[in-house]
Amino acid sequence: MTATMGTTATTATWATRFGPFTAIAAIDAAGDDIVVASGWTDDPGRLLPLVARPLRPVEMGVRRELGAITRAVQAFDDGDVGAIDAIAVRQTSGPFREDVWSALRRVAPGTPVTYAALAVAAGRPTAVRAAGTACARNAAALFVPCHRAIGADGSLRGFAYGLDVKAALLAHEAGAAGSRPVSSP
Repeated sequence: MTATMGTTATTATWATRFGPFTAIAAIDAAGDDIVVASGWTDDPGRLLPLVARPLRPVEMGVRRELGAITRAVQAFDDGDVGAIDAIAVRQTSGPFREDVWSALRRVAPGTPVTYAALAVAAGRPTAVRAAGTACARNAAALFVPCHRAIGADGSLRGFAYGLDVKAALLAHEAGAAGSRPVSSP
């Protein structure tokens, strides 16, 4: 997705069933909020290092809500796990990482994907570790659902916000989608 990013952004934090969730949004060319970073923290400063330098805001204001982003987070928390799909995200990196992030956005809630399958979906079947690294470098957790990537044996692997949060997210999505959750390690 292309967007014109400025040097300013806004941030908001909400309470969710998984803990505090913060989003950092810039304004795109149409004047809409677009997620540049998000995750389960109440500290926007924790998210900033994940944002690529060309997109990293220099100034950041605080708001109580971010319109459609806020509504999507609340809807997801309430069980509408597809609500996050319509939210615009802007991240930049090398082509493979961007392909992995795009592939993650196509993974349906309640159907985790292995890192190997993610590498295939991103066009490089042998780049399994690189797919895992792309997940680790994802600045827009939830909206680019890296929590849906699991090990080949079905086990949970690293997640910046803790394996307990990853397990809870997968169980929440599985319950909403009517499928069986993945067991935690």
